[in-house]
Amino acid sequence: MTDQAVDTSGPAEAAGTEEPSGTAPPQFFGRARELKALRADIERAGLDTLAGRKAARARVLLIAGRPGSGRTALAGELARGLLAEGDHPDGLLRVRLTEPGGAPVPTERTARELLDRMGVTGPPGADGDELSGMVREELAGRRALLLLDDAADAEQVDPLLPDNPDCLVVATSEGPLTGIPGVRPCTIGGLDAGSAVRLLARTIGEVRITVDPRTAETLTEECGGLPAALVMVAGWLAARPMASVADVTKQLRELPDDTEQSTGSRPLARAFRLVHDSLPPTAARILRLLALAPAGLADAHTASALAGCSVSAAQTTLDDFVALGLLHTNGADQPQYEVPGCLAPLLRALLEARDRPAELQLARARMLERTVRLLQSCRAVTEPEGSPARRKLAGLPRSLRFPGPEAAAEWLRIRRPALLASARIAVEDGELDTLARRLVAALVRALAVHQGTEAAAPELYGLHGLVLAVAERRELPRERAAALLNLADLDARTGRTREALARYRAALDAGRAAKDPYATGRAMESVGGAYAELGDFQRASDWYGRALAQRLTQGERADEARLYGRLGAVHTYAGRYGEALRNWRAAAAGYRRLGDVPAQARALSEAARVQEYAGRPHESLHTCQEAVEWARRAGDVRLQAALELRLADTLDRLGDPAAAKLHRGLADRLLGQEGVTCEIRSTATEK
Repeated sequence: MTDQAVDTSGPAEAAGTEEPSGTAPPQFFGRARELKALRADIERAGLDTLAGRKAARARVLLIAGRPGSGRTALAGELARGLLAEGDHPDGLLRVRLTEPGGAPVPTERTARELLDRMGVTGPPGADGDELSGMVREELAGRRALLLLDDAADAEQVDPLLPDNPDCLVVATSEGPLTGIPGVRPCTIGGLDAGSAVRLLARTIGEVRITVDPRTAETLTEECGGLPAALVMVAGWLAARPMASVADVTKQLRELPDDTEQSTGSRPLARAFRLVHDSLPPTAARILRLLALAPAGLADAHTASALAGCSVSAAQTTLDDFVALGLLHTNGADQPQYEVPGCLAPLLRALLEARDRPAELQLARARMLERTVRLLQSCRAVTEPEGSPARRKLAGLPRSLRFPGPEAAAEWLRIRRPALLASARIAVEDGELDTLARRLVAALVRALAVHQGTEAAAPELYGLHGLVLAVAERRELPRERAAALLNLADLDARTGRTREALARYRAALDAGRAAKDPYATGRAMESVGGAYAELGDFQRASDWYGRALAQRLTQGERADEARLYGRLGAVHTYAGRYGEALRNWRAAAAGYRRLGDVPAQARALSEAARVQEYAGRPHESLHTCQEAVEWARRAGDVRLQAALELRLADTLDRLGDPAAAKLHRGLADRLLGQEGVTCEIRSTATEK
């Protein structure tokens, strides 16, 4: 849980993201002794050094402290100083290891986030071990600073530690990380009195401090010296120019302690209760409802939907919360707000105590519905003017429309962590499955449009997994088949062919249960493709044959022609040239009936190749000449050139070098680039 920054006068960093460009870092108070100790720990000789060996892994610095103590701010200040000295030219990589609700973030997600920060795309569907191995491999050649915020235990940290002593790891945690050798925690408590008073003065001004300095010190004691509590109290005073330091100190003392909190956390709970209870009822309710914000991240639309108020009113309220120290903001043109991790459990407890479950469920539904509409708008703005999607978009309220594709893409980039978290939470909740399915479908389409299916493949893999979870829970075989097919396709693209095969067969069973001919036909064809990739051409031809039989009964001519071609390919690989030739001829005939001239030319080209393999050069020459003519009609210059080269090779074998030379010259003239011609020549003469 990311702690409150020591000072929030400027835009605060969102956990797991780099500091916004062009913004000044938060002003930092105190902790000189702790910073000195941490720097000394960097140079401390480890066991490897004492034994005369080079350190095998990166040094780990641990900052331990209770939520609200400013451990994250201290880690950030240490990182800024180290980066300024230039010892880590590859920069800072920062991730959060705990969800706002307190659950540990899975290693797979943390490792993927680190890889994204380094510009590396982890394969879709890869597990935590594979991805953390990629992180270590990528960091092996870097001199980077790694900040692992709010670690729950050593098991979260250990897989991410670089096997490179030139890197440095700074971790924050509530306690020691037992299990990682050589780590000495720097344990922090509250700020010293002088630093705490200066923190108050930074927000409320020197005058109210100097008129009653003793009471100011007493106030810092009431706050336990916790920066998060001090920031909230300072925000409360700043909003009340006529109130004195003595007034707020008295009110804090009169608040009862929350006996469910540990002794050290009670000052933070009292300060939070003071600020919350002083808010107008509508604002207080909006604040509590932010506990439902996915990943603790919200924007004006999130708050508006949760509370059922206007977007402009929600925006104003969120900015007021930032001034009170209740939220962080990234300070961007499209601002995003974060609930500080130390306040998240307090918000959640207050929400459960004061708001009815039915109201919370309604707020969740409004938030999901708003998110779905924004995602639909995000995708629709990329459609051509006058299209049905753009006409539908024009009917939406202005607040739900984006001015253009660039603004929509930027919104999607900023909100992507929250959107993915929203999908996960909606599916895990299980009570709003219809909305959850709509949300996932809209998010899949938006990511595919703005990022492309290849770039968005890791996110799409997770989203299809969520669809599968809902389909299995609700016993929806059609949706289960679709999700399995999508997951299997991604598995196949990343080389996990056996995993893909298992999913394709499961999709076939689901398609049959749903009596869905498209899903069953698609699954049978994909099973054949997986077997072909594994080199089992007998099973591949069997499954392609089953898929073809189904297509023949349904009269789907384009699919028939494609499957004839696939059968021709596997029979060719298996050396069954007679079967291969019959299927390629059937594919060419099918494409001719469809009027697909380029596909017809390619099918004839493959038929000529098979005849050549079968030792029938005269027939191959005739078929190849036919294919050249169809390629010329189709305007496919590359295919025509490749076929001319194949004709030349065939004529050489038939003892006609003069004719062969003419065809090679024609191929060169068609392409006009010797490098490309050489590539075509290599393709034409393979095997």
